[in-house]
Amino acid sequence: MAKKIFIAASGQNIGKTTVCISLLHRAQQKYGRVGFMKPLGPKPAMLRGHSVDKDAALIAQVFGLTKDLRYMSPVVVYPDTSRLAIDGKISLPALREQILDSFAELEKQCDLIIIEGSGHPGVGTVLKLSNAQIARMLDAPVLMVTGGGVGNVIDTIAMNTALFKLEGADVRAVLVNKIFAEKREQTLDYLRRALADQPFSVIGGFDYKKVLANPTLRRISRLLDLPLHGNRREVSRIIHHVQIGAASTQRVTEMLRESSLLLVTSSRDELLVTLANLYQMPEYRPLISGLIIPGLSPVSTITQRIIDRSNIPYLRTDHFSTAELYRVIAEDVSKITAEDTEKLDLIRSLADEGLDFDAIDALFAST
Repeated sequence: MAKKIFIAASGQNIGKTTVCISLLHRAQQKYGRVGFMKPLGPKPAMLRGHSVDKDAALIAQVFGLTKDLRYMSPVVVYPDTSRLAIDGKISLPALREQILDSFAELEKQCDLIIIEGSGHPGVGTVLKLSNAQIARMLDAPVLMVTGGGVGNVIDTIAMNTALFKLEGADVRAVLVNKIFAEKREQTLDYLRRALADQPFSVIGGFDYKKVLANPTLRRISRLLDLPLHGNRREVSRIIHHVQIGAASTQRVTEMLRESSLLLVTSSRDELLVTLANLYQMPEYRPLISGLIIPGLSPVSTITQRIIDRSNIPYLRTDHFSTAELYRVIAEDVSKITAEDTEKLDLIRSLADEGLDFDAIDALFAST
């Protein structure tokens, strides 16, 4: 029988998928055959002719598990699924059986299975398939991923673990993620003392890394529905800063920071030419990830030729103002995709350096 770990999260954007990737990466170094399942998938996607959850598609591609795809995402939820379930047009027992049958197939061939829950622990309740219900159904002990902090984290843990306790699921450990590095030891000390009377262990997760939430050029291109021109080899480059090119040309160049995406209106010929030329210099290449050029006025012919010749990555739009672009990018929550090779490499590196997989593995040694 395979060892299993159910990964739940206390809320959205906690880093649950990042934790799953990290655990799978480390587990593959120790176990012969590692599997993954997202039993209830609220984010439909298509991969190799299968309708699956986006996270299952991501894991299948990153870890070479596409042959197990039909078992990795047994129940996919669509916008009308809740209403159909309440109207009695979906058989809830049949959904349960789909999950059990798929898990049985994975268990035949795996030494360890990582099971990822959906959203917060209550997601799926309308289908009688909340995180807690599925964890109990699969008899899988739970690793609860929560954010950093103290008071709010303790309150959130109390609320979320209560649902698992109600369903009879075993919360074996809480992994505190996105901890501010300078407060790491203090935060974990307070949490361990405050939760000392609880039946689960408190484990330190990853320090907060803003870069993991930052978009790539590919993400910005898709977000704005604009084609990326120029150096497409940089499509997976992570953008660390978004800067508005409103100041003088000299001032903008003085303010350049690592991997900056610059918003420069189409009428700023001097600034566009300067940035295009700087992009070709080795010392400036790390600072300039690319351009977004908004504006109703066309870029002048000579400026456009210089931009194209420099091969600087750029997006061109006459539908967004500079302020609108900045707002849309700032409000976007960038999720990891299988194409984000730079982010995935960073996650693997962080997992190798800072994830105590052996300690987690020992906590989940028996079910």
